[in-house]
Amino acid sequence: MALASNPKAIRFIAPKQPRRNFSMNISVCCLPHSKSNLREYEKREKEALLPVEVKLSSPRKDIDFSDPFWKEKFQEDWDRRFRLPHITDILDIKPRPSPFSLKKSRTLPEDLNGEALDTWNGYVNNDDRALLKVIKYASPTSAGAEAECFGPDCTWIEQWVHRAGPRKEIYYEPKEVKAAIVTCGGLCPGLNDVIRQIVFTLDIYGVKNIVGIRFGYRGFFEKGLDEVPLSRKVVENINLAGGSFLGVSRGGGNISEIVDSIQARRIDMLFILGGNGTHAGAQAVHEEVSKHLNMTFDFTDLPFLYHTNFCVLFKQCRRRKLKVSIIGVPKTIDNDILLMDRTFGFDTAVEEALRAINSAYIEARSAYHGIGLVKLMGRSSGFIAMHASLSSGQIDVCLIPEVPFKVDGPNGLLEHLERLIQDKGFAMVCIAEGAGQELLQKSNATDASGNPVLSDSGVFIQQKIKRHFKEIGVPADLKYIDPTYMVRACRANASDAILCTVLGQNAVHGAFAGFSGITSGVCNTHYVYLPIPEVISAPRTVDPNSRMWHRTLTSTGQPDFI
Repeated sequence: MALASNPKAIRFIAPKQPRRNFSMNISVCCLPHSKSNLREYEKREKEALLPVEVKLSSPRKDIDFSDPFWKEKFQEDWDRRFRLPHITDILDIKPRPSPFSLKKSRTLPEDLNGEALDTWNGYVNNDDRALLKVIKYASPTSAGAEAECFGPDCTWIEQWVHRAGPRKEIYYEPKEVKAAIVTCGGLCPGLNDVIRQIVFTLDIYGVKNIVGIRFGYRGFFEKGLDEVPLSRKVVENINLAGGSFLGVSRGGGNISEIVDSIQARRIDMLFILGGNGTHAGAQAVHEEVSKHLNMTFDFTDLPFLYHTNFCVLFKQCRRRKLKVSIIGVPKTIDNDILLMDRTFGFDTAVEEALRAINSAYIEARSAYHGIGLVKLMGRSSGFIAMHASLSSGQIDVCLIPEVPFKVDGPNGLLEHLERLIQDKGFAMVCIAEGAGQELLQKSNATDASGNPVLSDSGVFIQQKIKRHFKEIGVPADLKYIDPTYMVRACRANASDAILCTVLGQNAVHGAFAGFSGITSGVCNTHYVYLPIPEVISAPRTVDPNSRMWHRTLTSTGQPDFI
């Protein structure tokens, strides 16, 4: 399907699909694609801001399926939403030929020209797209169809996103570029791999002024945290260790101060590797974005992703008309970024979690009435617990945030554990840290990144199990393992290392192509660029009706604890 350029582009200032208890007013700003109309647009900028109230309903529910053109309208809206912001939206910059080439031969074959030459260099066409969804459901009752189907007849709709990779034309002079890299939030396997590949790719383009910002956003404003000069020689072996070569920290400073720092340092490209958003980012959205973009948030039930800070930085730079490309590489071992197949560090986290499960299994299997309890990371998404349980084949009960459960009484968790002890002599339980929070005392506290401080579900279940078996007079030997920091502080495994390599390279390609306010990811096995607003509306969560969760239940044999 060929996608023609739209004459106008809509920049969505905020996500279109808010979570529950999430209210906001957004402003949609229509930017003329033509440079000749840009000045006229600037004169009418205030009039162009259109307040839009976002309803707390699914986009599918808002579609009028009786309209014979609903499908075309949906696809037109989709193309607008997934248009990539570009520095030429605000600045009149002419492109130049890219120095990047996949071929290292100094002498080109004589018969190469035009399209053949583009193929030789490995360029990606700007109109290339990757298909986001590949399953055509025949019925809305099919497993997984509920979250994917459009209309009562499960109409197939093509949803395309931009393919990532090097472009034929670039919008920066490499010798004049100053590029900066910052790692925010907590640790994640693969951070050093991404840093390394960003530096390597910048070097191939010809960029010599590359710096690292130390300890997250803190490095932009805290005295004593000087920039770290980066080069191919400096980062050559950093992928051999876990952690972050540049250091990390949660939270951040005032967004305006950070943008002031970016401007003062004359940074042209900023690559942000981040996980959970910081409290400073949430405050920045509330204070800065509300003030300038007519946006309000209810923070009580929204776990901000790192893109919160990212998005505000992008908006601030754009508001000041800075020639800065801000490119993200999403970092979360929870695998909870919307639209993406997986995020780097997830495979490694699952692999490391298996070590903890295996240890707990050996303890439980070897003990009289042994019970192994393993708590894994996953604040609002249970992907690590689900995949680790499925891959281990040793788990009897998997508890995740997306599926409510009860502990006591008939059909409860404790009754099931009794039965397991009676039938096979031991039991294995895997629980995500965010599971069963409704059963615990709720805290309104937040950490430095703005995430709600969770009650310890692992300790809660541990205490309930011990108390229950003591009360019924059945001896039980419970072993509780929490491998949180072991899981995230290790070196990336092979599959994550490859993913990090490609994501880092594509981040640089996207910056030189002139894009900004985008993230580099993998969708439907293809590497793509996505506009930030489309991936921050909510965390990706396990669908309880999905085939993968059904497979997990088949493996564990657990009932519904309701």
